[in-house]
Amino acid sequence: MPSLAYLRDIAARGAGRHEAGHNGAMGTAYSAISNYSRVEILHLLQEHPGRTITDLTAATGLHANTVREHLQRLIESGYVVPATERRASRGRPRMLYSAVSGPDAPHSPVAQRRARAAAERGDLMRRVMPWTESELPDDAQHQLDALVEDLQDAGFDPIVDTDQLTVDLTPCEHARVQAEHRDVLCAVHVGLMQGVLGEAGGPLEIEGMLPACEPTQCHIQLAIAEPHAGCAPDAAPARAHTRA
Repeated sequence: MPSLAYLRDIAARGAGRHEAGHNGAMGTAYSAISNYSRVEILHLLQEHPGRTITDLTAATGLHANTVREHLQRLIESGYVVPATERRASRGRPRMLYSAVSGPDAPHSPVAQRRARAAAERGDLMRRVMPWTESELPDDAQHQLDALVEDLQDAGFDPIVDTDQLTVDLTPCEHARVQAEHRDVLCAVHVGLMQGVLGEAGGPLEIEGMLPACEPTQCHIQLAIAEPHAGCAPDAAPARAHTRA
């Protein structure tokens, strides 16, 4: 089976993504999680959304200005959303930060724009190379479009099996370079993946990571979410959640 990432690369050249993207959005997304301090901040926000810069400074030991810079990079990549605190008492409201992952996570306009652009490029690829079409419904395929591009931007070469609904990220260079932080890295990457699927909108969700013998092996199992009881057939798709 050819790498869907490789095929996406071919179609991207026709859409001009390489000329305008490699030094722009793609580089931004990659650098956003190539720095472990940003990964640590993401992990904290995934576990406890709605944190302030003061909270993150205390938890990480980083200077407040450094935390602000990291947060700005994560916001620009669509991984974090800021929100002004709602308070009834007097005083300046605080800025609260949350990760874009989980069923109750806030939406990121940046992530949604990236997902729409990925879907357009995916549709172009399937028109140019019809043999890449899968049996999945359009909204699920568009979720995969967004997921593959986001993973590419993060430095992975994902291989998607649309029959088994798996994503192979082997070898994971993040786990190799920062082996001592593997648990945190994996948790953050899974959270980011579920956030991308959720922002793209559709039935696919993260079921979990499959067992692996080597630290750099990474296989993600996807699943098609069961419709919630009482939902109309044309209701908006549920945001992804993980059972990892």
